[in-house]
Amino acid sequence: MRLLRSTAAECEAMAAAHAQAFAAGWREDEFEDLLEGEGIYGFLAADETGPLGVILCRVAAGEMEVLTLGVAPAARRRGVARALIAVALPAARDLAAEAAFLEVAIDNEPAIALYAALGFRKAGLRKAYYDRGPEGFMDALVMRLDLNAAAA
Repeated sequence: MRLLRSTAAECEAMAAAHAQAFAAGWREDEFEDLLEGEGIYGFLAADETGPLGVILCRVAAGEMEVLTLGVAPAARRRGVARALIAVALPAARDLAAEAAFLEVAIDNEPAIALYAALGFRKAGLRKAYYDRGPEGFMDALVMRLDLNAAAA
């Protein structure tokens, strides 16, 4: 597995990975627009078969927010998400972030377990955060990681 720092050149593959991971994937131009923003960075995980996963983050006011993290279903449970987070956290520290935040659907137990194993802790709850179409809305757990403690 290769981890590539995202530029405009990776946006097509990022969109492909995102579309595999989510019912409502982001388009290539959306990734391009976001990557042009201040404090925005991302990584693409890929292998010889193609894109496996993507992470996109924003650093502002000393905080890093994971805007999206998705792994293709065929690549799940193979360490892709862990590798993407592992490369994104030092990049956040390089941009002077002291804490990292993310949201995760409360029914996504594997992701919650991964984030907890990496040191993220529950920081709040966002009611009806994810729109699942005909299934209705799903709450999101907000999780936080102290990057200074994680670096130690």
